[in-house]
Amino acid sequence: MEQAKSWKALVLTEDWWAVWLGLGIVLMALIVFLAGGTISGWAVTPGSWDSGGRLAADFVKHFPSYLILFGGWLVIFTLSCGIMGQPLKQYIPGFIVVFLGSLAIFYLAGWQFMKRYDLGAPLLALAIGLVISNLVRIPDWMRTALRTEYYIKTGIVLLGATLPLTLIWSAGPIAFLQATIVSLLTWTTIFLVATRVFKINPKFGAVLGAGGAVCGVSASIAVGGAVRAKKDEIAISIGIV
Repeated sequence: MEQAKSWKALVLTEDWWAVWLGLGIVLMALIVFLAGGTISGWAVTPGSWDSGGRLAADFVKHFPSYLILFGGWLVIFTLSCGIMGQPLKQYIPGFIVVFLGSLAIFYLAGWQFMKRYDLGAPLLALAIGLVISNLVRIPDWMRTALRTEYYIKTGIVLLGATLPLTLIWSAGPIAFLQATIVSLLTWTTIFLVATRVFKINPKFGAVLGAGGAVCGVSASIAVGGAVRAKKDEIAISIGIV
């Protein structure tokens, strides 16, 4: 019985689907590379702009890549969410809104005014999300597609694939040991101060520690999901780090 449950977890949980999707995309990129091609042209983000004309020109330039990204992620996430038992009639329209909203936020972050004050896409997404969630009731069909942890977990797997082992090897054992010690000490210090001094919930303290010690937004969301922290605790951690 336990073995059957463990096998089901491989196809019915977000954690494992993030691994399968990440590995699948890496394998596809490897096959394309060996065939003499590249998928780097699909991995585009909006450029910087300071006028409506430059904004429109950038959108037209990258529009084919946006379509490929949209279609690819729609198929991938719809298939996986369907297998995990999510209602696809609600998920598909919700994903469309999430994708278009994400694209709009990245364009907003590319505005020179935002760049001048270092207002990046994660911070803008957090602020806009807080405003919307507190002023507007999110419909049920939209909530189905708001699978933040799933998207972040998939992104973390892909982020790990961009770190070449040769870089770690060339850095040497001393640099690796130094980074490990600094990360552990930073996490421990933040966690102890948060829980012992400020009497914060240990789960919240773990999220704060990971955000400060590792990689900020991604670490906060990933660890928040792992320790089952509250959504508002994850949001506060993102705002702090």
